Amino acid sequence: MVHTASFAPLNAWPLQIVGLVLLLLALDRAGPARAAGLGWAFGFCWLASGFWWLFISINQFGGIPAPLAAAAVALLAAVLALYYALAAALWARLRSVGTTPASNALLFAACWLLAELARGVLFTGFPWIAGGYAHTDGPLAAWAPWIGVYGIGALTAWIAASIASAWQQRQRPARAAALLLLPLVISSAGLALPGEFTRSAGHLNVTLLQSNVAQDVKFEPAHIERVLQWHRDALATARGTLVVTPESSIPLPLGIVGADTLAALRSPFAQGDRAALVGIFVGSDAEGYTNSVVGLSAASDPSRGEFYHYGKRHLLPFGEFIPLGFGWFVRAMSIPIGDQERGKSIEPFAVAGQRVRPLICYEDLFAEDIASSVVGDSAATMLANVTNLAWFGAVMVQDQHLQFSRMRALELQRPIVRATNTGATAVVDHQGRVSARLPPLVQGALEASVEGRVGATPYARWLAEWGLWPLALFGAAIVGAVVIARRRGAAP
Repeated sequence: MVHTASFAPLNAWPLQIVGLVLLLLALDRAGPARAAGLGWAFGFCWLASGFWWLFISINQFGGIPAPLAAAAVALLAAVLALYYALAAALWARLRSVGTTPASNALLFAACWLLAELARGVLFTGFPWIAGGYAHTDGPLAAWAPWIGVYGIGALTAWIAASIASAWQQRQRPARAAALLLLPLVISSAGLALPGEFTRSAGHLNVTLLQSNVAQDVKFEPAHIERVLQWHRDALATARGTLVVTPESSIPLPLGIVGADTLAALRSPFAQGDRAALVGIFVGSDAEGYTNSVVGLSAASDPSRGEFYHYGKRHLLPFGEFIPLGFGWFVRAMSIPIGDQERGKSIEPFAVAGQRVRPLICYEDLFAEDIASSVVGDSAATMLANVTNLAWFGAVMVQDQHLQFSRMRALELQRPIVRATNTGATAVVDHQGRVSARLPPLVQGALEASVEGRVGATPYARWLAEWGLWPLALFGAAIVGAVVIARRRGAAP
């Protein structure tokens, strides 16, 4: 569990390096089969202890008996841990012929990078607590605008492998010191690199609403009128130029909300440059529904069918779309609107000279989906995440999700405002610092001034152009080079 402690809420980033060093020392002299077992055990313990809170949604709100809910979480962690089993086995196999400790350390970083990328991309991806997130604080954070979260994870793996190799060479101090020199110099170099790639686009006053609605009553018909009245009151009294509500804070399809109610919700924004982004479902039984935010402003009027609409594009398996063959599981959990359509538009929402790119729930884990929105002449100047984590309780999950938003801010140098149901409602500036935050599990409004940014980081530019392929090719090139070297060394 040492590795898990490196992430939020403890934010003890050095412990990630400690955890990887301990894994590498255990892998010393292990063959591929034993290495696979150790890598799998490491990954399973890390992931199961890092997202155990999924149990709450499956058991408490999904109605699945506790033993089966625990087994479901364990099964997910076990499957995802296979990536790290393969990485450890590949590393053990390729270093088995015998090479220098320095090249073995670089090879481990490449194998680890490929495992992290696979977990983040394959089968829609689930990169929760990917290794690099531990470094939103600490010296490696300076590398975020250059190589992003996966690059930082690979750099961490290289450092850990070098430390483990140096420990194994401790009887030869000069060689041990040489093993540490290059990765530590490169890691520290991030602090000396240019750090500001964006410039101010002015300030915007925002109000972020936190509704604090219990998940077990959110979709009850008797609760709907209270929800609509809360929206009317909260939008009318908010002071911000931009007001943002949580994900699906109106738990109804837009077409069911009457024209009079929509007009009342829009009334505070019908004139001038004020606007709101409201979480709601958009669509119909025939077309399907999208988990969405809609704009309320002088130019965006849902009651007349002319409005800004952003639909969630990166859907969560089981909660928002049904994987092939798993309809029985989703039906057993009785998830409302559990099979949704993907949104199509990524256009930012214009308000008072700023361009706001919405993100819904865990979409902010996927920088590769966001990068194109922050590059170019019409790039978004800030990001707005709307989330409902009431499904998962308040322990650990809120701080973890806030940590991921901080990493996106570091990578893209854009501020992120977060409007959530139960937390963490917060403002993150373009350097990844939390400048304002509401306490969890309270109903309230967070008022803040947010500085928009224009310009693009190196990471945003190459990510928008090529996606994660440069990192994947870098890792594959190192592995390929080692394979070729081994074959040449084995040739008569």
